[in-house]
Amino acid sequence: MIKFENTGKSFRHQAVLKDIRLGIGTRDRVALVGSNGAGKTTLIRCLLAEYTCGGIVSVNGMNPRRHRTEVLQQIGFVPQLPPPLRMPVGQLIRYSARLCNSDPQRIAAVAATLKLDVDRIWKQSFVKLSGGQKQKILIAIALGRDVECLVLDEPAANLDPDARHAFFDLLAARQDDTTMLISSHRLDEVAALVNRVVELDQGRVVLDEQVIDTVDLSSRMTCTITLSRAGSAMEKTLRSWGFNHVADTLDWRGTIPGPDRLRFFGMLSRYTALLEKVNMEAEGIAAPLPGHQATSSTIGQAQRI
Repeated sequence: MIKFENTGKSFRHQAVLKDIRLGIGTRDRVALVGSNGAGKTTLIRCLLAEYTCGGIVSVNGMNPRRHRTEVLQQIGFVPQLPPPLRMPVGQLIRYSARLCNSDPQRIAAVAATLKLDVDRIWKQSFVKLSGGQKQKILIAIALGRDVECLVLDEPAANLDPDARHAFFDLLAARQDDTTMLISSHRLDEVAALVNRVVELDQGRVVLDEQVIDTVDLSSRMTCTITLSRAGSAMEKTLRSWGFNHVADTLDWRGTIPGPDRLRFFGMLSRYTALLEKVNMEAEGIAAPLPGHQATSSTIGQAQRI
């Protein structure tokens, strides 16, 4: 579907992309990874025809600059940084839908799935929304229409845990028939979403590998955390993940989206001094009650720290 052939881009005689040769087909869900400055955003902007570049860039055989309208109608894009749009949210949704022959109500429905009621902010200026609200609107615009390809740049940034889970559900529903290009500087953020990893370094493709595709994007994990002592900073963080304190104990319980496990463990690693026990199980498997040990069958299906 997408092809980069000998693609290069320079700014003031400094090469940012160097002889990129990359093909992305239908059902490919590609993690585009690399450090800051590796060329990820530049490559995406060349794909979207925001930059001129050397070599060839094509989407379904079409040049994105010569066939800009046709190409963009096939792509749903979520940028890393929301644009400073001063138009009201309602006007933005109607405008975006009209450009792509979509139904504004479908975009609003995706926003509702992400726990955002667009009716409440319909007349507010987009630029004045919170970071999370902006991200949900941009995701809703990208996913609220039928496209062949989703190009997502740090798509889950600024999303709360419930919205992240809803976002993964939306992607799971489209993973069999939609090409996805997901840019991130951290592989662990997107590992569960993709079946292929492409790494850029200093403007070149240095890795292009298929990965095992076994994680259910719509799964949820039930987690019980026992603290060794109370800690206000960690308790605040657990609340931000939707966890609740179990009365008269040092236990906290909550659920996380299955694809968020790596990110969740990364958060926990910052508070290892406060952790007594962590028990994580696939949703639907009974968790041990406070003060009781897990049975052998439960332990066999649980992840413990």
